[in-house]
Amino acid sequence: MSTYKVGYFVGSLSSTSINRTLSKALVALAPKDLELTEIPIGGLPLYSADYDADFPPEARALKDAIGRSDAVLFITPEYNRSIPGGLKNAIDWASRPWGQNSFDHIPAAVIGASIGSIGTAVAQQSLRGVLSFVNARQMTAPEAYIHYTPEMFAESGEVLIESTSVFLANFMTEFRDHIRRVLTVLPRE
Repeated sequence: MSTYKVGYFVGSLSSTSINRTLSKALVALAPKDLELTEIPIGGLPLYSADYDADFPPEARALKDAIGRSDAVLFITPEYNRSIPGGLKNAIDWASRPWGQNSFDHIPAAVIGASIGSIGTAVAQQSLRGVLSFVNARQMTAPEAYIHYTPEMFAESGEVLIESTSVFLANFMTEFRDHIRRVLTVLPRE
């Protein structure tokens, strides 16, 4: 059995983010052959093409972390019907300079939680458009728009509602299977 290294992004920069709590749950519920590591995005300066000739250390570290990953998982909130600026900034850094796109052919999945009744549906659609452009190989189903309620998760990330726990575990199993399929056809170098 192969172990797949998955780098994950928490789209919110808040230390008390419900998506950070969701990330803890996903790590705990992931199949044993997925090794998940957060890729931090909070210290990145705003992207500018002026840096393309000489990336700052934070941006090089981001690209290196993605390069060490077999796949990426995006765990995002919804801000103003789209993705947070910090997450978009990280994607811009990782996809540049031109010809050095870290997301090219990488297996990817998207999930998110919100207190709103439609979860993060609109943010995920926005993110999927960006990921299509950077040529990530997206898992398109199951979709996972988590309507967060305080009684759903313990602070540790433990899922307190059985049906949610089963759904999230199945999502992560589907992601593992997606990674395996993509890497069989397009092995990472």
